[in-house]
Amino acid sequence: MQTTQRVGLVGAGPATQAIHLPTLKMFGDQIQVTHIVDPNVTLAEAVAAPLDAHASGSLDDMLADGVDIAVVASPNAFHAAQIQALCAAGVKGIMAEKPLATTGDEAQAVAGAVRAAGTALVVGAMHLYDPAWIAAHESMAEHVTAPIRVRCATYLPPNSYYEDQATKMIRPPAPPEPAEPPSAADVLRGGVLGLAIHDLPLIRRFIPSLDNVSKAETATPWGYAITAEGQAGSVELLARMGDTWQADWTLQISSEDGANLTMQMPPSYVHVGSATATVSGVPGSPATTFGPYKTDGYIAEWQELLAIMDGATPRYSLDDMMADFMYALALADLAVAANDGEQS
Repeated sequence: MQTTQRVGLVGAGPATQAIHLPTLKMFGDQIQVTHIVDPNVTLAEAVAAPLDAHASGSLDDMLADGVDIAVVASPNAFHAAQIQALCAAGVKGIMAEKPLATTGDEAQAVAGAVRAAGTALVVGAMHLYDPAWIAAHESMAEHVTAPIRVRCATYLPPNSYYEDQATKMIRPPAPPEPAEPPSAADVLRGGVLGLAIHDLPLIRRFIPSLDNVSKAETATPWGYAITAEGQAGSVELLARMGDTWQADWTLQISSEDGANLTMQMPPSYVHVGSATATVSGVPGSPATTFGPYKTDGYIAEWQELLAIMDGATPRYSLDDMMADFMYALALADLAVAANDGEQS
């Protein structure tokens, strides 16, 4: 007999409303959302009410209520402490939004807590679980010869554009505008750990380390241009967000011997199927396109967590998830340092 997993969500904002709740609805009786936590209890209650779920402003209240799976969809600064608290309370499975932590020490503490508790953990890097990526990576990985060139270009309208397509959002009043615009360092760090981190785990599979950033600039109204190098090759990361242009999210990976992988990513928040990935230039093989598949990365990451909780071997180990985070953190530090050097 199938057991229904009780799910509690920490954070009632866009990730919960536009990503996880619509995704969990697809799992039918496998999942029951039982509790939503947010410091804004009014928001938590409004999001929980249609689900007949409990709402509170405290993680302790959710833990006292009892859940099998917790979704960590709070602001980044709270991820590490909340994951550790969930592990200590014996929660069986955790779906943690990116990034896993904000510092290396926090990440090490998270890893220790997950190992000690034996908790099933999936970090919500949806592109890493996208079936088109998995098929294309398996097709190309053995045929790549360094140096490798990577270009990731992401052009998106404001997040709210797709949030409103995904669900009927419940939003609290907007906070006042900050007195000062964000610094270049804040934009670069936030860009790497908030946007580029979707694809950095994919890039790391081909370029295991990035040792230098030769260019790190911000773009208006929001975005970045970062060029980085490692022993295996170079990476160019371009992003611009803040208008209503047609979304375009493309990852290109090319190797010295002519093998090429081009992925066209679907936009965030909405369920429109997987990416489309084309592998070409592999000796003895015709160009092959994988996808789009009906299952997207959001669905696949939840399938992964439920499978791990049912005894399956994780596709990506805790060491993999730690290495993905440290890769992104190192790039963020290098980008900030490079920008400081350019400004001095």
